[in-house]
Amino acid sequence: MLRFDDKVAIITGAGHGLGRAHALLLAERGAKVVVNDLGGALDGTGASAGPAADVVELIVKNGGQAVANTDNVATPEGAKALVQAAVDAFGRVDVLVNNAGILRDRSLGKMTVEDFDSVLAVHVRGSYLVSRAAYPYMKEQGYGRIVNTSSPAGLFGNFGQANYSTAKMGLVGLTKTLGIEGARSGIKANAIAPIAWTRMTEALLPAEFEAKFTAERVSALVAFLVHDSCEVSGEVFSVGGGRVARVFVAEGPGWKTDDLDPEAIAANWDAIMAEQPYVLTAQDSMKAML
Repeated sequence: MLRFDDKVAIITGAGHGLGRAHALLLAERGAKVVVNDLGGALDGTGASAGPAADVVELIVKNGGQAVANTDNVATPEGAKALVQAAVDAFGRVDVLVNNAGILRDRSLGKMTVEDFDSVLAVHVRGSYLVSRAAYPYMKEQGYGRIVNTSSPAGLFGNFGQANYSTAKMGLVGLTKTLGIEGARSGIKANAIAPIAWTRMTEALLPAEFEAKFTAERVSALVAFLVHDSCEVSGEVFSVGGGRVARVFVAEGPGWKTDDLDPEAIAANWDAIMAEQPYVLTAQDSMKAML
């Protein structure tokens, strides 16, 4: 059994849905958990200490250790206070699961600047700020695990979610960079793109998804990715309904000439659109251009 005894985990957005499931599973397997949740509505408005406190109460009732936190991860002060709460309560930070998020779905023509900025503030800015606050502690101890929560909407796009899909794809870039920068310090970062029946998705998914696409089926992957035996970093995984798959950004073989002009591009469009063999890294892409 993969256990987390003596490990300290911060989970944002842990009052409901995926975050709640992550917190319960890690606590069940020995982790000391900081349950962060602002306690607001799906659109980010309002606040309540109730959701985080309820999860902590359940963890403690089951014999685990946890503390509640209601700081706003989208602000530098809130992110710093959240990480400090973990250090004050348990003395260290080993695991960070950036899960907090809000929805303000509208088609592009109806989406306000505030709708766009608010969603990016929680998903992208919040994940960056909490990661930045936790990073020095992880670096000093030579160990850390970070999981960011992307989405199929970010990887593939989705109608009415220009703000959400932009944020979720942004987290892929953040994850890959954290994976590169953290390598020398024993810090590994990965991202998940989950499909699960939660209060955030229940209005979007068919009713028959509820029984199969449970949050717990996502948390199993999160638990593996934040375990000290996990060696992968900088990767993205699709997860839902019992299926786990690696997702990757790849570049096709392309077509090259010394006399590039629009007509040449048009004439060789099939070669440009070819998918195989592909390259996976920026370094390999640059080599192909030489």
